[in-house]
Amino acid sequence: MTQPIRVALAGAGAFGIKHLDGIKNIGGVEVVSLISRDLDKTREVANKYGIGHVTTDLADALALPGVDAVILCTPTQMHASQTLACLKAGKHVQVEIPLCDVLADGEEVVSVAKQSGLVAMCGHTRRFNPSHQWVHKKITAGEFNVQQMDVQTYFFRRTNMNALGQPRSWTDHLLWHHAAHTVDLFAYQAQSPVVQAHALQGPIHPTLGIAMDMSIQLKAASGAICTLSLSFNNDGPLGTFFRYIGDTGTYLARYDDLFDGKENKIDVSAVDVSMNGIELQDREFFAAIREGREPNSSVAQVLPCYRVLHMLEHQLNAA
Repeated sequence: MTQPIRVALAGAGAFGIKHLDGIKNIGGVEVVSLISRDLDKTREVANKYGIGHVTTDLADALALPGVDAVILCTPTQMHASQTLACLKAGKHVQVEIPLCDVLADGEEVVSVAKQSGLVAMCGHTRRFNPSHQWVHKKITAGEFNVQQMDVQTYFFRRTNMNALGQPRSWTDHLLWHHAAHTVDLFAYQAQSPVVQAHALQGPIHPTLGIAMDMSIQLKAASGAICTLSLSFNNDGPLGTFFRYIGDTGTYLARYDDLFDGKENKIDVSAVDVSMNGIELQDREFFAAIREGREPNSSVAQVLPCYRVLHMLEHQLNAA
């Protein structure tokens, strides 16, 4: 494909804007349609980024002539059904994490994607963050093996707000969204499938209907273990913090910053062409379309993560 890749982007909220900012730095890509539920807000964002078509209906964008691909930054509960709609319309698709919140829906996406031959990718951004890429390169070079990962994912979100502090129309989820990042990353970095998983959760919030605190333990076939703590109740510091404990060192990843176990900062600026994980994720999506190959973080590659989440959900429901 030598012509510009024409993209429709669904979701004009916090993460949709992150993708638009990343795409600005990628040549040969044109965002031609922006889809979101609030038409006035969608027009405002579209005007800022020079996008000519706005709509509140994904089907309108899929019907536009010449649309090659879709990026979905919509509520979790819509991800699987919208991904299927894009694939069935003949469009390459990248869906933000999570792929699904019901395992059977994710399995259907993987099956339809395989039959279609289209690029279908899920936004497991940790695979692309330069800090985690740096560690992964040491692993693939045989210079470091993960023995344990200790991960903290902390927010202060006792009301239904997004990353910009704006009210959400849907409810986020510690297990199916935030735990998905670490469950996938652990197997990816351990280079070994998860074979044991256990979870505990705190009280269910009376209004939001979700657990606000959760603890997850994982073990990979290699013997590596992972402990993940998640909270919507934590009043700072906020974010996700990773400690890699391995056979030749310890590394701490805090977003795009990386340190050794003695808090010496490691320069990761030359790991990839950008320090922006979302941009790098989008670059992989468009490169896979142009090269006709499976992308890193394809829906097939990340499906095992959702099988683990499914098992954990059953554990929690049975407790």
